[in-house]
Amino acid sequence: MKTDISLPARKTWMSLLAQADEGELSQLWQAFGSEPEFDWLRPPEAGGVMVRGRMGGSGAPFNLGEMTVTRCALTLADGTVGHAYVQGRSKPKAEIAAKVDALMQTKAAEDLRQAVLEPLRQAQRCRKEARAAKAAATKVEFFTMVRGED
Repeated sequence: MKTDISLPARKTWMSLLAQADEGELSQLWQAFGSEPEFDWLRPPEAGGVMVRGRMGGSGAPFNLGEMTVTRCALTLADGTVGHAYVQGRSKPKAEIAAKVDALMQTKAAEDLRQAVLEPLRQAQRCRKEARAAKAAATKVEFFTMVRGED
């Protein structure tokens, strides 16, 4: 049975799943232990997408290069549809992400949030803090000494 979800909430968990470490995601999914019945709408398949960029975030768009992604879509027994797009060629990661997306739209959402999404969010936060600390360690403070007036 579907629950009401907001688009920003779905964007948040889809982003979290796409950025998650495959090993962490797989381990948390196995620990969750609820394998739903589903049918493939689109089995996992790897392909390329063109990545576009903008100079300064607001300049004219340009083609930066290609990136490999794996995508899939599935439908649960109750008709709920789950999608996934993940960087790289990991079909198992895409499959788990699609299952989580579908289940997050059902009554299992709160259990899944606590068992899978919150630990992923914590791990992501720790990685960001470690990266920030490493960058801060290389920060150089420049100052100018005032010389006497000549």
